[in-house]
Amino acid sequence: MSRTLAEIIQGNWPQLAGYARIAWDELTLDELIRTKGDAQQLIDLVQRRYEMPREDAQKQVMSFFERHRTA
Repeated sequence: MSRTLAEIIQGNWPQLAGYARIAWDELTLDELIRTKGDAQQLIDLVQRRYEMPREDAQKQVMSFFERHRTA
């Protein structure tokens, strides 16, 4: 059975949070870890911290997830 992208990201989030910290350097590692790789929480966090439209934050997060997809 194939896992969804969300399951893959959440399962690897402890390792991926460090990469996310590089991508969004205004976020703390603690904030990123608390999202547990949940796309909606991460989108909300990026949107608020970078004061950008939700659609832009969503594009950034989904692009990050796609780049860091592992099976």
